[in-house]
Amino acid sequence: MNTRFVPVFFLFVLALFAARGPATAGPLVFEGTDGPGKGKHIVFLAGDHEYRSEETLPALARLLAKHHGFKCTVLFNIDPETGEIVAGNSNMPGMEALDSADLAVVFLRFQAFPKEQMRHLDAYLNRGGPVVGLRTATHAFKANPAPFTKYDFDYKGKDYELGFGHQVLGQTWVGHYGTNHKQSTRITLVPEKAGHPILRGVKDVWVEVGGYVGDPVSGEVLTMAQP
Repeated sequence: MNTRFVPVFFLFVLALFAARGPATAGPLVFEGTDGPGKGKHIVFLAGDHEYRSEETLPALARLLAKHHGFKCTVLFNIDPETGEIVAGNSNMPGMEALDSADLAVVFLRFQAFPKEQMRHLDAYLNRGGPVVGLRTATHAFKANPAPFTKYDFDYKGKDYELGFGHQVLGQTWVGHYGTNHKQSTRITLVPEKAGHPILRGVKDVWVEVGGYVGDPVSGEVLTMAQP
């Protein structure tokens, strides 16, 4: 055996990996299988500072793709220098996935995306794209650059009062009810709404988080919460 070949070979492999640079955590795509969601595209925006959406949303996306047929794309907050996931850093590559989305699942907190990223969400909302907002989505945005300042959770303008949370989800963030991370919350279904399509298969829920103080807009109430 040529003993000189071994170290030269390994040096070549190391040089190859070094040339590629650090691994990057780009959009995660689960191609759908057969099922009721086949041909539909769900885009998940994972970018909060508290509840590990970067872990939970990929798990949900995988289930929806494998068992229900949806194509699912998960976007993350990415450090542009290292390519690593850094929750809450207001940089989310791949937002153009919303251009072909049939549903957006938003789990963001106090984001200020660059204009070139935010314009894709703005276009999605302007075409009437449906949105599912989770937990901190009521205060998904803060200090957004113009012309997207209107999405801020405390926006004062009458043209889009109280921003994304109020206008899209029906409630912006006001504050915590009680002590967060030390209380839990029981969620019960409104009895006469138990047959609503959104609640199909849902039973009473208990979660290990506190509640939010709120003054929601008028609408159909499906559940009640008791911290």
